[in-house]
Amino acid sequence: MNQAIVDTWSDSEQAIARSAFQKAYERAVAQLAAAVQAQASALSTVESIWALHDFLSIERHTMEGRFDFRLEGILFVFASLVKENLLHLQELDGLDAEKLAKVAAMARF
Repeated sequence: MNQAIVDTWSDSEQAIARSAFQKAYERAVAQLAAAVQAQASALSTVESIWALHDFLSIERHTMEGRFDFRLEGILFVFASLVKENLLHLQELDGLDAEKLAKVAAMARF
């Protein structure tokens, strides 16, 4: 794999990457909102309230760490998002073939 191609991003590739990243972020937020609504509807004790608080704290840390858009390392992020069904490989169409191949390969593991 040509590392120079993987490290170089055209303007159009950057736009595709940002768009795909945003779609994955929106899906993650929707999943989180559904999980919070389900937990909130079942609140009945102070323990369940603190459990919801703990869940939200963990999810915030996870989301803030994962959804920090930086081109260096973004292929690893995309692979992780594909594995978790938050991103579809087709949403990356237009990226260089080597970049797509790298994301697809990493998403298999």
